[in-house]
Parts: sequence; C-alpha cells; structure tokens
Amino acid sequence: MTRLAVVTVIHDSEADLERLLDSLHLLPGPAPQTVVVDSGSRDRGAALARDRGAEVIDLGANQGFGAGCNAGLRLVHEPVVALLNPDVELLDGGLAALAAEAGTREALLAPRMLNTDASVQDSAHPPPGTPTAVACAALPRRALPRPLRLHVEPWRSDAPRTVGWAIGACLVAQTGLLRRLGPFDPAAFLFYEDLELCLRAGHAGAPTLLRPAVALRHRGGGSVVPAFAGADLELRARRRREVLAREGRRRLALDDAEQALTFASRAMAGALPRTDRTRERAQLRALWRAMRAGA
Repeated sequence: MTRLAVVTVIHDSEADLERLLDSLHLLPGPAPQTVVVDSGSRDRGAALARDRGAEVIDLGANQGFGAGCNAGLRLVHEPVVALLNPDVELLDGGLAALAAEAGTREALLAPRMLNTDASVQDSAHPPPGTPTAVACAALPRRALPRPLRLHVEPWRSDAPRTVGWAIGACLVAQTGLLRRLGPFDPAAFLFYEDLELCLRAGHAGAPTLLRPAVALRHRGGGSVVPAFAGADLELRARRRREVLAREGRRRLALDDAEQALTFASRAMAGALPRTDRTRERAQLRALWRAMRAGA
C-alpha cells in the first residue's frame, strides 16, 4: 500500500477541518501523515488539528493558498501527497487508489468532486486558450454532440481521462514531482494557482488525470466567499489572465475570447423570465476591466 501524506491549508476553517479529519479514518491501512497549515485563523482550527495528532504549521498571517501548500509540503516525508482543501470530505477509501496510481507515474490525479446535494461539480476543465474552446463558448452546451460536450465539460465524464486542469481542492501526486514543480508561485495570493500548476506540470510531461471512479464531497468557498463578499470577480479575471499570459499572447487572446463569449451568452440568457444572470454580467464587466488594464 502506497504511503500517503495529506496537506491542507486552513483559514477560519474549524468546522470544515473537523469533517475532513474525521473522514480520513475511511482510508485503509495506516493513518496518513497529516499536515495542517494555519494561515492566520482566528478560530480553534489549529488546536483541533493538534488534538487530532496532525503536524501544524502556524504561518502567523494569511499568506494565501499557494504559500500555505508550499510550507506544508516541506514537512512531508511520504512518497505521495494529497493536497486537500479543508472543505473536502472523503466518502470512502477511494483516495488510496489515487495514491497507489500516483506512486507509479508522474502525473497530477484528480477525483470527481460532488456538491453537498451529490450533484457533480465542474471541477475538471479542458486546456484553456484553444480554438475549440472559443468555438464552443457561444453555443448552448446541451446542443453539443456528446463527445464535444465531454471535451468542453470533462467533469461530466464517467470514464478516466486526461484533462487540461483540475481545481486544487484535491490533487494527488508524487511528493518529489510537486517539489520539482514548486509547486505554487508564493507571490500569487489566491485564485488559479491550480490552473497554473496543471499547465506547468503538463509542460514538464506530467498530465492532469481525472479519475471519476473516486468521488469526494466539496463544499466550496468556505473561506473565500465570506472574505470577498462577491468582490472577487476582478481578482479572478486578473489572475486568470496572468496565468494565460505566461502561455503566450495567442493562448491569452483565445482564452479572453472564450471567457467573454461564455459570460455574454450566459448573461443574455438572463433575458428569459425568472432567470437571474447578475453574476455573469458582473463577470463580463470584470473581464473587460482586466483586459483594459493589461493584467
């Protein structure tokens, strides 16, 4: 059985962390090495982690997700590590299967993510900045042929597949691979660290692999939503453009076009009765501002 470590970064995440730590008991075999990085919490999350036997790193202030993961990874002594958000909850021992596969190949492995109502979360995505993404952006997804829809929405797939990137709520990989990759840019405080990591891993020959047979529950937004109160859209737009700019001007331009078409088509759907598309219109405005600023 592949030995596994778990690294999670908390920020006022006590309730979520308790659920995560409780669910780790579902893993078969010896308990994983558990590293909890406290990024400026005001609750008792760090004390809870210590009471449960986790190794705790106190950063003293909120340094962001990427810097927290980097700090936690430095303590890992197991060959494979799972980077988990505290608002993730294991449903069974399937994470061990991801660890076993990760131990045999250099790749980033991502499970299926479920919402609290058990619906499938859009947690895995195609490569950004491609002509196919632009061509599909303005079309209703339900109108696409199934193979094309699974290309643009790979999170719907029931079969294992390679994806462009997956959200960082759960990524499993060899510890040495993540260390060689960085894994994260410590200067990036929040948003799209996962996209950047998956792109860099792909350039290094390590694909991102979706394994939908393994499912975890992801509550989502536990720290971000209260902290930003909806004012996160411009930061998201700037950060995504920063990441794609490193892929070249062509990919950035294609991704800008894909994002603009996606938000615009969804906002237009808001003209239908009883359909609110306030967020999509706000996303479109945030993208335009980011593009004008040249971020």
